[in-house]
Amino acid sequence: MAVSASNPDAALVAFNRFGLGARPGDLAKPGNDPRGFLRSELATPDIALITVGLPGAGDLPGSTPAIQASMAEAMERKMERDRMAVSAADAGAAMPALAMSPETAQAMPSQAMSGNDKPKPPRPSVEQKLFRAEAQARFDKALGAEIGFVERLVAFWSNHFCVSIAKDNIVRASAGAFEREAIRPFVLGQFADMLLAVEHHPAMLFYLDNQQSIGPDSRAGKNRNRGLNENLAREIMELHTLGVGSGYTQADVTAFARILTGWMMAGREGRLGEPGTFVFNANTHEPGDEVFMGKTYPAGGMGQAEAVLSDVARHPATAQHIAAELARHFIADDPPPSAVAQLAKVFTDRDGDLRALAVTLINLPEAWSQPLTKMRSPLDYTLAIRRAVGSAAGADPGPTLNWLNMLGEPLWQPPGPNGFPDTADAHASPAGMKMRLDIAWQAARQIKDIGEPNDVLEAVVGSSASPETRQAIARAESRQQAVALLFMAPEFQRR
Repeated sequence: MAVSASNPDAALVAFNRFGLGARPGDLAKPGNDPRGFLRSELATPDIALITVGLPGAGDLPGSTPAIQASMAEAMERKMERDRMAVSAADAGAAMPALAMSPETAQAMPSQAMSGNDKPKPPRPSVEQKLFRAEAQARFDKALGAEIGFVERLVAFWSNHFCVSIAKDNIVRASAGAFEREAIRPFVLGQFADMLLAVEHHPAMLFYLDNQQSIGPDSRAGKNRNRGLNENLAREIMELHTLGVGSGYTQADVTAFARILTGWMMAGREGRLGEPGTFVFNANTHEPGDEVFMGKTYPAGGMGQAEAVLSDVARHPATAQHIAAELARHFIADDPPPSAVAQLAKVFTDRDGDLRALAVTLINLPEAWSQPLTKMRSPLDYTLAIRRAVGSAAGADPGPTLNWLNMLGEPLWQPPGPNGFPDTADAHASPAGMKMRLDIAWQAARQIKDIGEPNDVLEAVVGSSASPETRQAIARAESRQQAVALLFMAPEFQRR
């Protein structure tokens, strides 16, 4: 008897709940051991890394050269603006003021262009080039993944420790490198190591304004009469580790902000270090011991904040917070308390071992018994469509980026430090579903050799297709309409 998204078979659970969706021929691969199939992906060496062998990945710079390129282009743009201002001033001075009517002055900039000249489109900025190259590498990695469980974990942690390219060109240039350097190497490692890598990274320090945080009693604080910025400290505690309601106070936030002073990105002048790199500026660091959550942390420069990060990474509240987020992401919007408790116990017992957490997710009975009620996120949905139609790696990232923009979740551009929402109601609004329908229709029209829609249905949903879905596809007026209906079916939308 056919099953559905409310009672899916194990292969669909493996590819939808844990992965990025089945490609043609994938549903038969798990066989009788879908859990073992998922564990085998976790056992693949360096599976989370974007390696040089991946198409386009060999040209991706690290965050330091990316930030330096952005700084250099920003300086070039400033110099060009200055030159244009001087030229305009010189041109105005050369014409007697009384002879220049407002109409003449308004027309002056266009006079330098002959009648046959056409304005040239602006060349892409270095930040745009870097962003598109990083996006293509990320999409290629997802399309080439056998299951996509590890890529789902990368996306989860990247959203958990998010930065936004809307902040500044510095973040736009380095967001992809941030994910490659601070998330991917640790996604199956220790949480404490990922936390340290994230909070040391220039993209995070710049995004959460720690550049502007100066200890009031530091040498720089006394000279400049400037003070703390609590953004980084607050978000580390509220979002990255302990979670809201975990017992910390405003005094703890302020103390942690003092402890984090001096953590910053070296500027363009390079006075503190190579531009675009992490540096510790002792002149802005608040001196002295600090009491944070009842514990005294002796003065010790950069090591003082590292000691706090090590402790909060292992705090029981952090274990509970991370466990709840993982269970919500992979199992249900309202996750079973038993699943959260088991994940929190493994987090604590294994010192934040993220590989052990991923294996625990696979082994949880609730992960296989719960119906597929969560909506695929915009990223999951667009990638599942591309995988379903067999999109090749190395394709232009533009269409996928456009789809993400249409669905309200632009790549690496969350609305705030809390990342994109992770519940069904955030994606299932009438406007959101209308946009998904538009994308499903676009995708169906773009398929060159669409084949038989029933074959596509069997390839990406299989025996989990409900009678209603099969009937809707059978009654479609065209192959394109049938495939679009498939992409809107509950069995394809849900995970």
